[in-house]
Amino acid sequence: MLKTSLLAAAASLTLAATGTTAFAADAGAKNVVLVHGGFVDGAGWKGVYDILKKDGYTVSIVQNPTTSLAADVAATRQAIDKADGSVVLVGHSYGGVVISEAGTHEKVQSVVYIAAFAPDKGESVSSLIANPPAGAPVPPILPPVDGFLFLDKAKFAASFAADVDAETAAFMADSQVPWGVEALAGAVTEPAWKTKPSYYLVAGEDRMIPPAAQQMMAKRAGSTVVEVPGSHAVYVSNPKAVADLIEKAAETAN
Repeated sequence: MLKTSLLAAAASLTLAATGTTAFAADAGAKNVVLVHGGFVDGAGWKGVYDILKKDGYTVSIVQNPTTSLAADVAATRQAIDKADGSVVLVGHSYGGVVISEAGTHEKVQSVVYIAAFAPDKGESVSSLIANPPAGAPVPPILPPVDGFLFLDKAKFAASFAADVDAETAAFMADSQVPWGVEALAGAVTEPAWKTKPSYYLVAGEDRMIPPAAQQMMAKRAGSTVVEVPGSHAVYVSNPKAVADLIEKAAETAN
């Protein structure tokens, strides 16, 4: 839940004594901006959104064009610009690259990575996946068509959403968003995690980004880390764990 300032608490007590009420002011990060990754859109954040809204946060969901990193960063910065106050910026998967670049915005108080890429300066998705360790699962990405990528629908659930109910996983496979090859090649200039507090949720059963790679990136970024059992779609299958980490980031920003 959002924390109230001491002044707001004192004001609330005064108003209560006079029989009147008012909304308490908030001293910290009250805005959350959620950024989706490749192959999906913002609809997958619904469970996380519902929890955060119930707990009093103002939540915006970015719909990335996923055509280029620059375009996705621009869309994210628009959402940050509109926020009334400080922001916790959250990215899933490729969305981690987007928040690493967009998170240097002055309104961003902290960045939260959910089973996400957390690149260093000059790194991109393409460079981070260039040399996978032996035995690492290989995501079923089909050859590009007209500069865009898709996952093999028949293998989508097993690779991306193994712990999501079958009906939802099938919908996610059938409603894939084309992921531009140019977006994968987009390199980060100055990663936000070097100057902003960062948090990282490792999905322990991820078959898109190996958990060991997630742990390496989180350690490198100096992130506060939690690990939960879950697929790459942990934000869909376990929204409470994701929302809990986001709220921790918001509270720490106070």
